[in-house]
Amino acid sequence: MHNPTSLPRRILDSFSSGGRTTPSSRLKVLNLTRQAVLADCVEVADHGATRRKGLLGRSVLLAGEGLWIVPCEAVHTFGMKFPIDLVYLNRNKRVKKVRSGVAPWRLSACLAAHSVLELAAGTIHRTQTRPGDTLEISPALPLRDGQISPDASVPAEPKPGK
Repeated sequence: MHNPTSLPRRILDSFSSGGRTTPSSRLKVLNLTRQAVLADCVEVADHGATRRKGLLGRSVLLAGEGLWIVPCEAVHTFGMKFPIDLVYLNRNKRVKKVRSGVAPWRLSACLAAHSVLELAAGTIHRTQTRPGDTLEISPALPLRDGQISPDASVPAEPKPGK
């Protein structure tokens, strides 16, 4: 019998090796309630070093990119160089709280959350994501050269001459 609550763990496990996420692991996040793609190039921070670093050290987070921190119920943007959107999720990937355009040097928390998605600023507004929405997190489809497709739901076009 299929157990839907075990799917998130299987997705996370499929991208991990001994609790460590490989650099090539990328996920796609779809808002099932609104039928909107939040991001198609999401990295996973599921252990100490990646969770502590988060998005620090980056100069930008492009549309379609993000970081899924598991487990997590609070984040900070101390030392960051750009604003981000935050989507707090419970264990069933139901949105508990959203915060748009969180500026650098801020704190945000949701004690009812199990994980948080850090997304490019403007994502929440573009997708109309709201508390109560249900998200689906699945593997993103890689391109032939190992890069992630800008829209993982659409296969990449072959390169000319290949």
